[in-house]
Amino acid sequence: MNIRDLHDLHDDGQPPSADILAGEYVLGVLDAAQRSEAEQRIANDPGFARLVSQWENRLAPMLDALGSEAVPAHVWPRIRTALGWPAVATSAPRAWQRTGFWQGMTALAAVVALVAVFSRGQLEPVAPVAPPVAVTPTPPPTPSEPEQATKPVTPLLHDDGTPGWLASVDKAQGKVLMVPVPAAADAAGRAPELWLIPAGGAPRSLGLVSINRAHTVTVPDALREALVNGSVLAITLEPSSGAPQGIPTGPIIAKGDIATL
Repeated sequence: MNIRDLHDLHDDGQPPSADILAGEYVLGVLDAAQRSEAEQRIANDPGFARLVSQWENRLAPMLDALGSEAVPAHVWPRIRTALGWPAVATSAPRAWQRTGFWQGMTALAAVVALVAVFSRGQLEPVAPVAPPVAVTPTPPPTPSEPEQATKPVTPLLHDDGTPGWLASVDKAQGKVLMVPVPAAADAAGRAPELWLIPAGGAPRSLGLVSINRAHTVTVPDALREALVNGSVLAITLEPSSGAPQGIPTGPIIAKGDIATL
């Protein structure tokens, strides 16, 4: 999955913007041909090179904050041997060889994808601020949420703490954008089903969700009021046709407390 997959959800027939392409380049999700084209564009297009630099500046602090986990001593020698390399490295591992790096990039790719959907056009450089000019104060207008305002992200985590899905809740529109961290299908043929669990209430099904592609889930009007802090979004494994009688029967594989503005 890359940022372009979510851009396609708009179905506007337009190619990805330069800003989205720059983000994909920095995240490393382009294929070899696309990456080569992007590198040529960096060399020949100062504007595009500037966008790439801006993405690097945005993501570097977030990646540093994620930290890393210790890798068992036997893992890297097995991987190096499978790749045809010496079992023992001759130098310290680089950033891309760290488990934390790839876990972080996976989560960041999904988060940046959400930002690309909700905030396209808001990631351009901020124009210089003009000198202040004295004006007669006027009553401020009643604030309203911009149509493309960024929505908070609710991570749905597995038991080991890794993200399985990222959800962005839009209570006003009654929608939840689900962005999966791509994973293998269940060996038993079960399908992931999304549940909304109000505080102190019973689980209510919001339907089956994808394991490899972002999509929007429509929340019934009767359940919109439950899209608030204190409610929980959970994923269970159910029959491919969905949970019978709308009651969860399978194990919970991911969950997270709803985050709202």
